[in-house]
Amino acid sequence: MVDKDQVLPLAFSTNGRSAEDNTPVAADEAKLTADPKTRRRRCFKICGVITAAFLLIAILIIVLIFTLFRVRDPIIKLDGVEINNLGTLMGIPKQGTNITLTAHVIVKNPNIASFRYPNTTTMLYYHGNVVGEARGPPGKAKAQRSQRITASVDLFTGRFMADPNLMSDVAAGTIVVGSYTKVGGRIRMLKFVQRHVVVTMNCTLTINVPTRSIQEQKCKRHVKL
Repeated sequence: MVDKDQVLPLAFSTNGRSAEDNTPVAADEAKLTADPKTRRRRCFKICGVITAAFLLIAILIIVLIFTLFRVRDPIIKLDGVEINNLGTLMGIPKQGTNITLTAHVIVKNPNIASFRYPNTTTMLYYHGNVVGEARGPPGKAKAQRSQRITASVDLFTGRFMADPNLMSDVAAGTIVVGSYTKVGGRIRMLKFVQRHVVVTMNCTLTINVPTRSIQEQKCKRHVKL
């Protein structure tokens, strides 16, 4: 007879697996792990999802570059020229008179990034000859904002007075002066979109001699990227 206090041995699990390994979920996982074709299909699916995600990101970046991040041309405008000192004798500037002008230039930046520019240059022409030069300080036009530049113009009185057309123009009451303004700078968007921009503008100004004001102004703008 078997002693009541005798402990019977535990039954060993089949194939070295526990009872939990015999559940349906564990069986499915074992099949997936053991089947090479299933593993390849899973890898293909994961690679496909990753590739699609990268493609979407690339398309989004391209769309942003050609729409929101597209570099637009900065706009410069000659807002006016003031005659600060003009000594005249019988309506004609005196010989040796120090004639000073103040040029007001507006730089408009339509981009979503700032536009930085170095020194600006403005030249004045009278009947094709350079009679004045102005240099403005460097600055920055903020995104979708306008920056006003004020520059003093040094007028070359000798060249201006030596022009044979001066007396007839003053007698007619108007002086036609040409101006050439150049603004170069850089537009930087994020870290991968950076463009160098040069904006030039040619203007024809008709100055009213009695009132010392601009009677008419016509300008043409050119942008080089």
